Amino acid sequence: MERLKYFVEKYAFGVCSYLGDRLGIATSRIRLYFIYTSFITMGSPVIIYLVIAFWLNFKKYIRQRFTLGDF
Repeated sequence: MERLKYFVEKYAFGVCSYLGDRLGIATSRIRLYFIYTSFITMGSPVIIYLVIAFWLNFKKYIRQRFTLGDF
């Protein structure tokens, strides 16, 4: 079960983990809320999830670029 969780977090951008760390809420609870709201609203939170995932990847890219000295 841990391997599956690690695989999902690695390839699902880590949005739920990031939000859990920032807000102080358990990651599993955030995942459940995301799943429930996706069913209730017919999938519109997927757009929010993708925007956050894009922002996290962009932020990681910018940090790597500036720490390496490439301006």
